[in-house]
Amino acid sequence: MRKLLLSLLAAATLLPAADFESEVRPLIRAKCLSCHQESNKLGGLSLETLPDALQGGASGPSIVAGDPDRSPLLARMLLPADAAGVMPPAGPRVSGADLAAVRSWIAQGAAWTVPVKVAGQESPAPADDSEMVLARSIHALIAARAGTASDESFEPYREAVPGTDVSLEMMPIPAGEFVLGTAPDEAGRSDDEGPQVRVAIDGFWMAAHEVSWDAFRRFMLREADARVDPDRVAAAVSSPTPPYVEMSFGMGITGYPAISMTQHAASKYAQWLSAKTGRFYRLPTEAEWEYACRAGSTTAYSFGNDADGLGEHGWYWENSEAQYRPIGSKAPNAWGLHDMHGNVWEWTLDRYEPQYAAGEQPLDNPWAQAQRLYPRVVRGGSWMDDAPALRCGARRASSEDWKMQDPQLPKSIWYHTDAQWLGFRLVRPRLEPTAEMMHAYWNSANGAK
Repeated sequence: MRKLLLSLLAAATLLPAADFESEVRPLIRAKCLSCHQESNKLGGLSLETLPDALQGGASGPSIVAGDPDRSPLLARMLLPADAAGVMPPAGPRVSGADLAAVRSWIAQGAAWTVPVKVAGQESPAPADDSEMVLARSIHALIAARAGTASDESFEPYREAVPGTDVSLEMMPIPAGEFVLGTAPDEAGRSDDEGPQVRVAIDGFWMAAHEVSWDAFRRFMLREADARVDPDRVAAAVSSPTPPYVEMSFGMGITGYPAISMTQHAASKYAQWLSAKTGRFYRLPTEAEWEYACRAGSTTAYSFGNDADGLGEHGWYWENSEAQYRPIGSKAPNAWGLHDMHGNVWEWTLDRYEPQYAAGEQPLDNPWAQAQRLYPRVVRGGSWMDDAPALRCGARRASSEDWKMQDPQLPKSIWYHTDAQWLGFRLVRPRLEPTAEMMHAYWNSANGAK
């Protein structure tokens, strides 16, 4: 009988994830909280929240998100009734259906919403807390993969996006120091490119290419109305509204960079991708972007000071034929990054300030977190710009004018219809941030910060 139950539980991982609210929460409340709540932590273990369960008690974590076979919560429920450490220690055993639900829920990432309380003490999560709850669920997925992955050496890698036919190529960017901004005598320099400051940057991976339509449309057109997604946590990430125009504007889809998204849309794509892959992705900070673009150089362009060499490395007004071009069709910089000069401007996380803040140097991984919707910083220049806009230190401030033709009221948080030269690429830090920082990175573009 026990072997049959185990085989049924193994098969449960192939089924859709169990619903936490209707299947798992009632079980934890009925079978676990009498011994494992904050006010009565037997063995030091509380099961009121996912962070509590992941931290565990005296015996270590009770849940390993994504791996039910290494999760003591399930293992103790499977013990014989007279075995030491069986859960629950008294009363009716956990049914086979409930065990299968717990196994399926853990296998699919252990998504957990508001805290579990004793009956009569529960209250719904505040509406503005839903994004934090989602960030914690994704953080748990990422923590689970980090604990089991064998490919974490600091090398290039290719990330296949589960449930799709697309992937992204990530290049390692070594930690180091550099001078952010441009020298006063650099040709084409604007006043907002200084004062120069020394910055220290931790190591991270950066996408070798701008995010393509092939990749972004898997998120943008993911049957948003029906919320159809086999990954329940990924499905909880906000979806773009269906566009009312063809968003490539006739310039091409397959192999071309995605364009005209708001910074909010780019950040939500990063959050969705993180939930799909179990790795943390976000937009780069402005300092990270310039550091990666320079790739160890100190010249106006990553390849030197002479704009005559730009045709080999970037798409701009003189060679683009008045439209964006396929990603990766120009030579990369020294760190393997394509299209850092031109093709499309790229979003960063930072608010735009007309001058850099020259504090105690080196500045440590600076991020000018936005406090209002406009302006934010984009980098790199585009297919419709002249050469000076493609320099490593060139900057541009975002503007609400980028959605002048948007007929929606209020105007869309997803599309900058008039910014047909605007895209983005992603980074993945070597050091995983806390759930709170993930939340800040993914939600800094909503205009409420």
